[in-house]
Amino acid sequence: MKFITTYKSYTEEEMEKLRYGLEGLYLSITKLIVICAIAILIGIFKELMILIVFFNIIRFPGFGFHANKSYECLIFSALLFIGLPLLMRAFPLSNLAYVIIGGIGTVILAIYAPADTVKRPLPNVKKRKIRKIATTCISILYIVLALLINNTNINYLFIAAIILEAIMVNPLTYKLFGQPYRNYLAYQQA
Repeated sequence: MKFITTYKSYTEEEMEKLRYGLEGLYLSITKLIVICAIAILIGIFKELMILIVFFNIIRFPGFGFHANKSYECLIFSALLFIGLPLLMRAFPLSNLAYVIIGGIGTVILAIYAPADTVKRPLPNVKKRKIRKIATTCISILYIVLALLINNTNINYLFIAAIILEAIMVNPLTYKLFGQPYRNYLAYQQA
């Protein structure tokens, strides 16, 4: 904060926003380092990096759950981003299984995406509809790519990204962590 304020003065509100953003960046980078270190130790670093890319592509329009506490986020993220690839690597799937699991995930995404948060509600109906369509289309594309690409190490990561996003938009995940779901409704009723 001292470095940032050296060259420009900010209002107290701007300083609070900067502080919040820097804390978020610091916590995200710290968690990513811990998860990457675990992935390196387990031998799935490459898979983790690919999964993070695939997941972020589908997460962008689908939004979804964010933990309130940093340690909850770290534990939940580590379990999902390391556990799911390990599980899927241990039990290879057939093309039919890709279609079934990916299809179930796509249905969940079509029903529940995009899922907003208290801090980032999505009150605009048109934007929610566009994001729902985009998330569903990306999910379908991932299933098609998993069937077309002849690389088992990549194929299961497409399906894993769909599963992860389906978990993140699911109301049960919000309920499990005691968070409100469909936060945009508060703006529509106001």
